[in-house]
Amino acid sequence: MPFQSANRRQFLFTAFGTAAAACALRSGGEDAIKPTNPRATDGDMRHEPDWTERLTVRVGIREGDMSGNDDKVIQAALDYVARLGGGTVQVLPGTYTLRNAVFLPSGVRLCGSGADSIITKIPSQSIPLADDSDWYDQEITLKSGGDFRVGDGVLLRAKNPHNGGSTVIKRSIVARSGNRFKLNDGLRENLWLSGTPIAASLFPLLTSENTRDVVIENLTLDGNRANNENLDGNYGGCVFLQDCNAFTIRNVTARNNNGDGISFQICHDVLVENCHSHDNADLGVHPGSGSQRPRVIGNRLERNGIGLFWCWGVKYGLAEKNRIDANSSYGISVGHNDTDNVMRDNDVTNSGKVGILFRDEPGGKDFWANRNTVEGNRITNSGGEDGIAIDVQGQTKDLRVVGNTIRETRGPAKRIAIRLAQSAGAVEMKDNVMEGFAQDLLDQRKA
Repeated sequence: MPFQSANRRQFLFTAFGTAAAACALRSGGEDAIKPTNPRATDGDMRHEPDWTERLTVRVGIREGDMSGNDDKVIQAALDYVARLGGGTVQVLPGTYTLRNAVFLPSGVRLCGSGADSIITKIPSQSIPLADDSDWYDQEITLKSGGDFRVGDGVLLRAKNPHNGGSTVIKRSIVARSGNRFKLNDGLRENLWLSGTPIAASLFPLLTSENTRDVVIENLTLDGNRANNENLDGNYGGCVFLQDCNAFTIRNVTARNNNGDGISFQICHDVLVENCHSHDNADLGVHPGSGSQRPRVIGNRLERNGIGLFWCWGVKYGLAEKNRIDANSSYGISVGHNDTDNVMRDNDVTNSGKVGILFRDEPGGKDFWANRNTVEGNRITNSGGEDGIAIDVQGQTKDLRVVGNTIRETRGPAKRIAIRLAQSAGAVEMKDNVMEGFAQDLLDQRKA
């Protein structure tokens, strides 16, 4: 009996202690038990010592720890650093011309010398396939070999033979015999001649998938737009990320790409800071579908198709202190399920159509960009003679438009400062300054 009683007391003490610890963690007590001088413990990714030195590998054209001028040398340096637990690859001044994307592993920092470290790419080529390939195949046959080489990046595009949709596959060439090329992975899609498939040497400059804790900084990325076909921002960009976490892109120039400057899809906690994304055919910065908590701060987004494009389901993001100028369509575009984002203290100027657009997104119960804040921005000279500075379309609701300065310096013509669609929901507007328009507010809800 005493033995059983002791066991019961011990059980209750242990259970109480466990519950108390859990309660402390839930109530923010984790900081109280955070180690002040942690040790490196195998498998512990939360608490790591602040090491004063990590591995750095220098890559240069003719100097450094590794020498070369293409994707192979940068990739080799990154893989080496990653294998030893992470560190920095420093790209020394020079122009590096890629035949394939550089793939970023977790835990690395890729940095350069700003304008002097230029990463660009070869001109693209497109060649039709000469034979059918099934979804389980790992090879393709082209009508001619063209300039394709082992190691090249290749984009395969076709009409889906089953539903008529678009098929897009990104692979690398790992072997060849004449016009037959082996790929690094299986196709998993049917590339039949009935869908007119082609192979193109299209790829992002820097890319990553299912990785985390990466820094990209002080690099100039040039997409060689004049000599490359368009690659949609859902698949490419000067930087293209997919299913990644905790990336920092800082002091990077992303320019002249026939597609997006910086694009990330289903990526969380991405910081784009002090970058210059300009003269890209499509989007300057593209927080892509499902991305949570992106921060786009202090950038210059100039002369793109759209400056900042919030894609589908981008939530809890911040765009602050950006200069968004002379983008041919929209300065900022917000749409499908993009909720709870803040756009604050930005200069949105000389937009080709609309300064800030809240897109109409029909098709679902509530697909609109709700609960967003537009605060303290300066929006100047939007669109043509019938341009609109802020256009709230569809059933967008619970929007805050507060403390903005909205100006038109070219004459009023038919220009409107703020337009609210007939179906729009609640919009809070206060302390906005509107000058130079034919109409400050067109509220179609009252029509």
